[in-house]
Amino acid sequence: MSNEDVAQLDYETAAAELERTVQQLGKEQEDLAESVRSFERGLALARRCARLLDDAERRLKELAPAGQRQPGP
Repeated sequence: MSNEDVAQLDYETAAAELERTVQQLGKEQEDLAESVRSFERGLALARRCARLLDDAERRLKELAPAGQRQPGP
């Protein structure tokens, strides 16, 4: 999976892929290049998850003022 593919993942998929990648990092890998690729993939997935969470938080903050403008009881 390339970084471009990671950039298209939704949060649930990215989080699941990140979990699988972290599990692989905990296992012994004889090939150093494979270990580095797994680490880099994990970083890309973690960044994607963080970006999606930041976007969701920003959208919630944008909606909050609109909700506060509604007349009270």
